[in-house]
Formats: sequence, structure tokens, C-alpha cells
Amino acid sequence: MSSVEFNKMLMDSADFLKPFAVTLTRDQDSAKDLLQETMYRALANEEKYSVGTNIKAWLFTIMRNIFINNYRRKAKQKTVFDSSGNDYLINSNQHVTANSAESSLRLKDIYKAVYNLPEIFKRPFLLYFDGFRYHEIAEILHEPLGTIKSRIHFARKLLKAQVARY
Repeated sequence: MSSVEFNKMLMDSADFLKPFAVTLTRDQDSAKDLLQETMYRALANEEKYSVGTNIKAWLFTIMRNIFINNYRRKAKQKTVFDSSGNDYLINSNQHVTANSAESSLRLKDIYKAVYNLPEIFKRPFLLYFDGFRYHEIAEILHEPLGTIKSRIHFARKLLKAQVARY
């Protein structure tokens, strides 16, 4: 396949890529950038395209991979934009001082709630909390695995209801 034929196929498929780019990015400007990057990568990797392969699927895959890679890159950066006069970028990994008094009060509330659980839920939950796996707890308590799982589940539900979130 000649470069001219490949370029024509790319341009014919570009209209199908625009809605997909908008769906991924949910922003018109970002969608245009994603489309442009996809077309650039397709042209740069023309030799990797196999003649007879579905060009649309090939382009959709390229676009999806670019979007995923950009998303992961942005998630790793964790940078906050400060809209002050000079538009500085501030690293969000700043030191935070914990309030140990508040933490210990919350921990006391949690322990109190755990020990106020009915015995049927408390024993499996405490074993699970200590690091035992479901099947190990079932063996220790001589109960079926499903029973243990449901008791731990209900213990969690009761704890969520009893311990207020701050």
C-alpha cells in the first residue's frame, strides 16, 4: 500500500474518530488534541499497519491507548493549579500535621463499636481484622465459608451505622 492510499484511508476515518475523542475526554479542545495526536501516531507508525486490517479499529485502539497513557501520567503528577496572580504550580504532596487527639478519639469510638457488636458477628470480624482469611476463620469457628462471609459483611454494615464519619 502506498503512502497516498494510507493517508486517504486516514483522512476518511478521521470523521469517525471525532465523536470517540469527545466521549473519552468530555471536552472539545482536549478531543481535538487527542485526535491530532492519534493521527500523528498513525502516520508515524504507518509501517505497522497491516493491509486488509480494519483501519478504524486500528485508529480507535491508538486513540484509546493515548488517552489511557495521558490519564495515568496526569494521575501520577498530582499537581494542583493555583490561580493566583502569577499562576504557580504547587506540588500537592505538602506536609500535613495530623491531629493525634482527634485520631485517638475516633479510634476509641471504633473499638467501642467493634466490642459492642453481637458475639455472632464480633468473633468472625475480629479474626478477619487480625489478618485471618475467610477459609481460615471458617475452620477456626467450624462454620461454613458463606456464613463467615455474611457475618463479616453484616458486622461491617453495623459498624458503618454506629461509627459516625467526620
